[in-house]
Amino acid sequence: MNLATLPILSLVTFLPLVGALFIAFLSQEAVRNARFVALWTTLVTFVLSLSIWVSFDKANPGFQFVEEYAWLGPIKYKVGVDGISMLFVILTTFLMPLCILASWESIQKRVKEYMIAFLVLETLMIGVFVALDLVLFYLFFEAGLIPMFIIIGVWGGKRRIYASFKFFLYTLLGSVLMLLAMMAMWWHAGTTDIPALMQTKFPADMQWWLWLAFFASFAVKMPMWPVHTWLPDAHVEAPTAGSVILAGILLKMGGYGFLRFSLPMFPLASADLAPLVFALSVIAIIYTSLVALVQEDIKKLIAYSSVAHMGFVTMGIFTFTHQGVDGAIFQMLSHGIVSAALFLCVGVIYDRMHTREIAAFGGLVDRMPIYAFCFMVFTMANVGLPGTSGFVGEFLTLLGAFKANTWVVFFAATGVILSAAYALYLYRRVIFGQLEKPSLKGILDMGPREIMVMAPLVILTIFFGFYPAPVLDVTAQSVKKLVADYESAVRTAEQESSERLRIKISEALSGQRETR
Repeated sequence: MNLATLPILSLVTFLPLVGALFIAFLSQEAVRNARFVALWTTLVTFVLSLSIWVSFDKANPGFQFVEEYAWLGPIKYKVGVDGISMLFVILTTFLMPLCILASWESIQKRVKEYMIAFLVLETLMIGVFVALDLVLFYLFFEAGLIPMFIIIGVWGGKRRIYASFKFFLYTLLGSVLMLLAMMAMWWHAGTTDIPALMQTKFPADMQWWLWLAFFASFAVKMPMWPVHTWLPDAHVEAPTAGSVILAGILLKMGGYGFLRFSLPMFPLASADLAPLVFALSVIAIIYTSLVALVQEDIKKLIAYSSVAHMGFVTMGIFTFTHQGVDGAIFQMLSHGIVSAALFLCVGVIYDRMHTREIAAFGGLVDRMPIYAFCFMVFTMANVGLPGTSGFVGEFLTLLGAFKANTWVVFFAATGVILSAAYALYLYRRVIFGQLEKPSLKGILDMGPREIMVMAPLVILTIFFGFYPAPVLDVTAQSVKKLVADYESAVRTAEQESSERLRIKISEALSGQRETR
């Protein structure tokens, strides 16, 4: 069957929404059925997304599987994937079944509504990565706030209302400026088509304002320092699966936005403002790593480490080198797997002990050897140990940054040392030591369902550490084109600037001769 003739992207995008509608018509008593419908819906969606991966042409840097339909005047329903966006679609569909399995026993209240919220969220997240129209992208980008707001606010911890409103307001306010920028782009270019806008040459002065407006939204979403404060609160209060999606997918939308909009559409502003991004990235890497060192809540420590790792992503993107951008994409995918796994590890012991305080644990290796092994793999990946997926992304971003600015690499590399400090300190306090606390002496190791959730994450973490080619081969041509288009735009602008300067000098000299 030829996938090019099928609306495969629309099927992948909206199948979870169909599953959500089906669950909505189930009776309140059919809790078990709701869980199974959600699980099978996400599994089928994942399999369909894999068919896109298999049929994807790695040699084609453009958008593939494009679907385009008339919608609202100049606004079209247009979707497609390239080597960058396809990976995030796969990551989203991969994590969702694991989230459903992780919530199987921990969520006992409003199960129907919980499963509906996650399925709707999956549709909206996939929509962000496949949208090829500005308005469509914005609708998916903003609508994703609603189900996550509900997930944190209804099924979260004691301070869930505060955390959910903080998350919602930060991300919503950041996106208001992006909406204004999109309107300005439409007035200037006369289209909302993203591929067409990527070829549009916006004036240099206009690029500055557009870049800053988009930056306001993407920086909050990543989140970058100093607009990162919503993330630790949201992670601590969110249920385990909510933290998995926050760290695994929602944070990546900011990095994806930089790659899809900032670099290709505003290359001159990106070049001028890259030092700002480098400074914020380095501060994020060092500052949040130091903050993570003093945390007593496991979830909050991992949340701050996520901010530090996103600093490597923004640093890599704005090196404008093939290695840097490749490393940033790989780091986002690796972090999506590793951070999701770390939050799932926290969920395992929280379900047993109902606390996330580091001081409440110690010596778990005696009672939970399988858990200790899984936690060790993900901790090493979080540190960036060679042989794990975390190493590949960090190494490539640092390599790209070395070509751009050696001082940036010098300071960013301290983040690698600090990540080893807080990650190993956490692991030692939770896993090693004497099993002295009476409450831990009856704790049980992971069961079959939990092992089923962890196993694919362990395998991928190690597999991509030794063999990153499946990811790098897919992104290669799209990244090559992105970097080449950026360099061409900057080079053309410099030539035009030199030509204008030459003309001004020539006119000035002519004027002087006439005066004489």
